[in-house]
Amino acid sequence: MTKYVNANKVLPEALVQEIQKYVQGQHLYIPRSDRKAWGSSTGIREDLQERNAEIVRMYKSGVNMIKLTELFYLSVERIEAIIYDDLSK
Repeated sequence: MTKYVNANKVLPEALVQEIQKYVQGQHLYIPRSDRKAWGSSTGIREDLQERNAEIVRMYKSGVNMIKLTELFYLSVERIEAIIYDDLSK
């Protein structure tokens, strides 16, 4: 669980007052500046790119969308989005 820090203890008063113009009494998350891109730690981004490339390759070789949904356990809408995204490049 993330530990919460009181903004008054770590930020200058002027900055706290500026933030309060936008957020009053709510929790505010400030991400790390060195945050890694989604999927870069696990490799899932590359896995999905490879999967999507395989879907497009199979579609272009004549496999219909219904068959692709069965092979990849995805909805027709998701298969369409993957294919149309590739075709629009």
